[in-house]
Amino acid sequence: MGGRVARTTRTWLAVLGLAAGVSLLLPAAPAAAHNSLTGSDPANGARVAAAPKRIELRFLATPKEAGTTVTVTGPDNVVAAGGPPTFSGKRVSVPFKPAAAGLYIVAYRLASDDGHPIKGEIRFTLTTGTPAETPATSASAPPTTATAPTSAAPSPASPTPAAAAGDDDGGSGWLWAAGAVVVLAALGGGLLLRRRAARG
Repeated sequence: MGGRVARTTRTWLAVLGLAAGVSLLLPAAPAAAHNSLTGSDPANGARVAAAPKRIELRFLATPKEAGTTVTVTGPDNVVAAGGPPTFSGKRVSVPFKPAAAGLYIVAYRLASDDGHPIKGEIRFTLTTGTPAETPATSASAPPTTATAPTSAAPSPASPTPAAAAGDDDGGSGWLWAAGAVVVLAALGGGLLLRRRAARG
């Protein structure tokens, strides 16, 4: 009697253990169908002074190459991905082509087993600019060329004709004044002669 009860108890324990194991495995199946990001280099929110050669994304499960895309955009929406992504197990990397200093956004899209795409992004800040500084220095060059014509302008030559014109005007003015004095003297002399002739 006691042996039969012991066997029954062991059977029920085995059944309960099997049921518990199945219940633990069932939720894991849908979760495995959804992949997720586990880390990146540079890390999300990082501030880096030296631009990395590649940006690496690490996932919970191995991503499928066919449905995986990675884009990198920098300041002013400049494309900063230097080529297509490469795959190594659960890691996906893309060449980094840095531009100006500022915020960079790495967006990814994965295909999952259940057909729902998985999207996400990481952000990091590049604190030092690179090729974007070169056009800025060349843009400041034109002002130096614009100042050159002003120094070559022959401005001192113009006052000489003006002074000469002023001298000519002054000379003709004196001639007119002298002629007017002569005419007035002649008129005055004629009036005096007439008055004397009238008195006599």
